[in-house]
Amino acid sequence: MNALDGLKVLELGQLIAGPFAAKTLGDFGADVIKVESEGVGDPLRKWRLLRDGTSVWWQVQSRNKRSLTLDLRSEEGQESVRRLAKEADVVIENFKPGKLEEWNIGWEQLHSINPSLIMLRISGYGQTGPYSQKPGFGVLGEAMGGLRFLTGEPGRVPVRVGVSIGDTLAALHGVMGILMALRHKEVNDGEGQYIDVALYESVFNVMESLLPEYDAFGAIREQAGSALPGIAPSNAYQCKDQNYVLIGGNGDSIYQRLMKKIGRVDLADDPDLAQNDGRVKRVEEIDQAIQSWTQTRSRQTVIDELDTVGVPVGKIYSIEDIAEDPQYQARGMLVTTQDNAGNSVQVPGIVPKLSLTPGKIRHPAPDLGEHTEEILESTSWPTRGN
Repeated sequence: MNALDGLKVLELGQLIAGPFAAKTLGDFGADVIKVESEGVGDPLRKWRLLRDGTSVWWQVQSRNKRSLTLDLRSEEGQESVRRLAKEADVVIENFKPGKLEEWNIGWEQLHSINPSLIMLRISGYGQTGPYSQKPGFGVLGEAMGGLRFLTGEPGRVPVRVGVSIGDTLAALHGVMGILMALRHKEVNDGEGQYIDVALYESVFNVMESLLPEYDAFGAIREQAGSALPGIAPSNAYQCKDQNYVLIGGNGDSIYQRLMKKIGRVDLADDPDLAQNDGRVKRVEEIDQAIQSWTQTRSRQTVIDELDTVGVPVGKIYSIEDIAEDPQYQARGMLVTTQDNAGNSVQVPGIVPKLSLTPGKIRHPAPDLGEHTEEILESTSWPTRGN
């Protein structure tokens, strides 16, 4: 049994944001039909590192989906979308606003033939507003949402996060919207609606106190490297073996345990440092005390010693560290699967973990157009066993 058994999802998106949302639903049992362009398919098939001509990323992003190739510019392709949308519960798209309307498969057209339909629309800047017609990728959403301005070392070029976090944040906001719309539909006689998700808004939504601090104090948060401005102590500290360790000693009682462990009882018992606002004023002094201690120990020794007193501590994981870590293994986050060619490939496990209806990988990512015939030959939404 899967949490989303019976949910019919038609994916019209490509690359990251829309497909990640559909992948998440598919992990929990939704039947996802992915529409790809004829001949070349989703460009993600050729992104990053390829094996046998196809990206291994594809095995993550398109697992549990079926591939249908259509020419959406043609009347025949548009009619196929309308037929499937008539029975779908959810349509997901991440084209430039207005593109589906040009093809006669926009919200108004599909809603008119299926009033209970839910449509997720992900775009760079949203369906409305002066920027709505601008093309937008995740990196631009991250910049406009305020994240890029904060990343990197002070005085140096702002750097990007190493993954397309803007796209995936938009996708996850989209999934939340779908689940809320499904609940609304359940209690309101099957009434459907569309969900408008902008990349930049999804990033901005997780920017914590950025706006109220500017509004109240005119404060503009800037790059701070590995530190966490306004919260102390929380930083990366170099160890004797030249590795870095992350230490979060910013809870009041945690701070006291940390200071006593590193032999700085004076800092632990200083009443001016009992709470965060006092520690922030002397953060350089506190960081130096911690750094002096970590520099005399290896990274693993630091971790082991702080673990004994309950201070949050950890190393900075590379993918090699992740692949070898017992916590990842114990939690089922490293899953070995096979692609359609029989190649073994390890992919991330499923999040979140539901106690009664956990997600699972039921099918490998499809070959281009693998299910076109079975889908187009059906007079209704073609069923597929889970």
